[in-house]
Amino acid sequence: MGSLYPADRVEIDFCDTAPFRYANSVDLAITPEELFEVLADADAWPRWAKVITHVEWTTPEPHGVGTRRTVTMRGGLVGEEEFLAWDPPRMMSFRFNACSTRTVRAFAERYDVEATPGGCRMTWTLALDVRGPSRLGMPLGRPVMDAVFRGFLHRLRRYTDARFAGVTD
Repeated sequence: MGSLYPADRVEIDFCDTAPFRYANSVDLAITPEELFEVLADADAWPRWAKVITHVEWTTPEPHGVGTRRTVTMRGGLVGEEEFLAWDPPRMMSFRFNACSTRTVRAFAERYDVEATPGGCRMTWTLALDVRGPSRLGMPLGRPVMDAVFRGFLHRLRRYTDARFAGVTD
């Protein structure tokens, strides 16, 4: 792994106040508890979030506030993450403490989960701030970024449907 650059140590509220935010939801045919089983599974992330190539938990279970992991993404992007919340089956949130690019000033995600009659609904909020020329392009890239993130959630639905086939209706 190459050099990592510190990111701003934001808190959960950054997901509501960040200069660049993307929030999308998906209805899943699994329980909130089953969804957290998927979210805790390092091997599951690359199966549905195709930009991710590897997830490594760097602190032991049980997962909770302060838990850390390293996520490797396509293009060599690496983020060292720290969990700000781990509240199964309702919510989890993490931030980057460091990233392999100086462009990322701050980054956080929040996953809000609510039970529904057919399973659960997950709302995924990705929040970031960037440095330099990237700030100018961010508003223009919003439709593409939203489409990519919606695609991840469609893949999450397909993945959970297959993983829990026969377990839930």
